[in-house]
Amino acid sequence: MSEKQVKKQGFFGRLISDNPVFSMYLGLCSVLAISTSLNNALGMGIGVIFVLVLSNMLVSLVRNITPDDIHIPVYITIIATLVTVLSMLMHAFTPTLFTALGAFLDLITVNCIILGRAEAFACKNNVVDSIKDGFQMGLAYTGALLCMAFIRQIVGTGALSLSNPFNDRLIFNLQLIPTGFEIPLFTEQFGAFITFACLAALVANYKNKLTLQEKRGK
Repeated sequence: MSEKQVKKQGFFGRLISDNPVFSMYLGLCSVLAISTSLNNALGMGIGVIFVLVLSNMLVSLVRNITPDDIHIPVYITIIATLVTVLSMLMHAFTPTLFTALGAFLDLITVNCIILGRAEAFACKNNVVDSIKDGFQMGLAYTGALLCMAFIRQIVGTGALSLSNPFNDRLIFNLQLIPTGFEIPLFTEQFGAFITFACLAALVANYKNKLTLQEKRGK
């Protein structure tokens, strides 16, 4: 896809065409493992946005004073520090969500999306553009997680529910598929792969249509 077409799509259009999960296939481990419920997806998504925006900002700030031969260790140190802060905050204020996310919260440090945006964008651009890029990529990742969780929770359990992460109070719980007609396979990892494959195929089809339109001059 050309640079002209990417700019033409705007901020929200790029959430689909440049989606880090369904278009670039980054950060898949956490997406496949965490997307069992809307609670987990929303919590992980907000955590990644927090780390991605701040790490892009800090990397952009230090890019001119960081020697090339040590820039990766510097970026990882910045990201690991932010993840530690995020873990402490979640442990203190949302203990249930902290327990549910488990080791995947710490693994944000090695999430390919975060280090990839630091290396590919933040170290070459100014602070404002880097913050915007971090927010855009974090929002796209969160949207991908929520789509996965939405499908897997409904098909796998027959219900869709969301709780307040700060007090565990139930916000809504809807039974959308009658008991006995749900497919528990979708709560397992095999179901995660099926859901991911279907959504990735839809995004690929969307990008192919955009490319054809560009070739036809529309």
